[in-house]
Amino acid sequence: MATIGTLLYTFLHGKAVGVDKYGNTYYVARREKNATGQNKRWVIYKGTVEASKVPAEWHGWLHYTTDILPTDRPRLTYSWLKEHKPNLTGTKQAYLPPGHMSSGGERAASVADYQAWKP
Repeated sequence: MATIGTLLYTFLHGKAVGVDKYGNTYYVARREKNATGQNKRWVIYKGTVEASKVPAEWHGWLHYTTDILPTDRPRLTYSWLKEHKPNLTGTKQAYLPPGHMSSGGERAASVADYQAWKP
């Protein structure tokens, strides 16, 4: 959740320009410029503040890679393109490899296994 200061700054100086499918709202400053002379851009996250929740198309806009809003152009789709997922580390949906302690701790034998030397 955004802080009171961020919400107040957004209310006074920001103009909403779009919302992604995760509910994150993107803003541009009405008058304030950054060091390169471009209007400031920022995001107010829905729920937990986590940078990996920003999809690639919005990431490019936030970091001034493109000035075209993702809502103003069609989304490119390819057969090999996977759906964006935020970082799931620390959640119940996190990937646990076979043998991980949290998933039982038993792993299959490996060719890299060795027998310790016994004198």
